[in-house]
Amino acid sequence: MSLTQKRCLPCEGFSKPFDQIEEENYIKQIDGWTLNRKGEHRIIKKYNFADFVSAVTFVNKIADLAENEGHHPNILIKYNLVEIELYTHAIGGLSKNDFILAAKIDGLLK
Repeated sequence: MSLTQKRCLPCEGFSKPFDQIEEENYIKQIDGWTLNRKGEHRIIKKYNFADFVSAVTFVNKIADLAENEGHHPNILIKYNLVEIELYTHAIGGLSKNDFILAAKIDGLLK
């Protein structure tokens, strides 16, 4: 089953964040995302758009998706650039939810 077919599951901080092997296995399943292992591990991707309105439209779609999945990214908009940062706050690192949401965010552009 692909990541886009899975759902984010509630995480209350009882599980451990992914180790580096798990991170490496999951990062291969999402295109263009990079691992940041400084501090709390996270995944990051930047998207470029033609203009501000297109960028905001994309962010609004992400907001709806994130609410539906119950997992929320950090989002930065710089005119026509959207930067998404994902990690599981409750565990201070990466979980399957981050990779599921990343795959679904990418799917918004297809």
